[in-house]
Amino acid sequence: MKRSTSTHIRTTHTGSLPRPESILEAVRAQFEKTGRPDPRGTQEYEDNLRQSVFEIVEIQSKAGLDTVGDGECSKPSFRGYIAQRLAGFEPRIPSGGIPVPGPVSPNSEDAKLFPDYYESVKKNNPFANTIRVAPRVCIAAIEYVGHKDLARDIKNLKDAMTHHHCDEGFMPAAGPIPVDGNEFYKSEAEYFEAYANGMREEYKAIIDSGLVLQIDDPRMVSSWDARGSLDLKAYREGMVKRIEIINHALRDLPTERVRFHTCYGVNFGPRVTDLQLEQVLDLLLTIKAGSISFEASNPRHDHEWRAVKGLDLQGKILIPGAITHSNVTIEHPQIVADRMDKWIQAAGAENVLFGNDCGFASTAGNCEIPTSVAWAKLQALGAGARLASASH
Repeated sequence: MKRSTSTHIRTTHTGSLPRPESILEAVRAQFEKTGRPDPRGTQEYEDNLRQSVFEIVEIQSKAGLDTVGDGECSKPSFRGYIAQRLAGFEPRIPSGGIPVPGPVSPNSEDAKLFPDYYESVKKNNPFANTIRVAPRVCIAAIEYVGHKDLARDIKNLKDAMTHHHCDEGFMPAAGPIPVDGNEFYKSEAEYFEAYANGMREEYKAIIDSGLVLQIDDPRMVSSWDARGSLDLKAYREGMVKRIEIINHALRDLPTERVRFHTCYGVNFGPRVTDLQLEQVLDLLLTIKAGSISFEASNPRHDHEWRAVKGLDLQGKILIPGAITHSNVTIEHPQIVADRMDKWIQAAGAENVLFGNDCGFASTAGNCEIPTSVAWAKLQALGAGARLASASH
């Protein structure tokens, strides 16, 4: 990735942005019984998708963001898009139907501490209109079959970047660790190996296209809140095993062209049970990625620039969030610049660029962050970076 300088603090985002309503409903038709045929492959859908990507890149460019993405415009969610990219699975719809996804597990420690808050969230679920995707089970050899969709997404983004004169682009991809069950492979190790090799095809194609690859793995740290039976030592041991799988999937790929994103969750909430950066940063730095993206601007993590003071970053770039997805308050540009300055003082301008804490619509249709708020937050990010750049 391109590095910041003392006079140009670079900005980006974590990938997922609000989808236009027409795209949201078209993608919904691919996964839910809406009474509409699957629109993929029709000229109307392809033209609409392409135009939407151009508009999303234009919004980022006008906001002043440097490393841009397509907003995951064609994807309903991690699980949803992988259902189209990896063969060897079949959907298994639960007896009660596909449940509405939620921002946090009902068994999480935060939910136990603040039951009245989370009960209110369930009654007014911001995920009610999200695209529901059935869980799947592996029943045959895993094969990557997403080449056509991936090539389309790459072309749309690169053409939009050229049109809007953007000097760097990135494309997110789901991490190489499966969340669905296995009925085909003889062991977990064999299953994980096959899954990682399938996702590696996507990783390599993104890098070969000239884009930066982002590996998305929110579970790396967000799972802690629902794993109350584990102490920190045991949880970290699980992180080490997870990182081994990620590094295997990234083997021989150019580290400087890879960035890794994790987060503590996508929910508005008290969040007092989050891990802290100092508890996991040493492990995150062992991932074969040149950049590490993480939350740093919500009230539970705004102080964590202290964790990197004097730390050997091993040549990696940090991408702390300077605006947050965990509330709808639009950050003042000076607050954004002040946050950036703290990280710059702690790590050096050349070792940081700045994004948002996590995606504004990681599951398409989530209404916690309305579209107008998301765009205003991106504008605040760009304006803050201009202030920070001018002050050095």
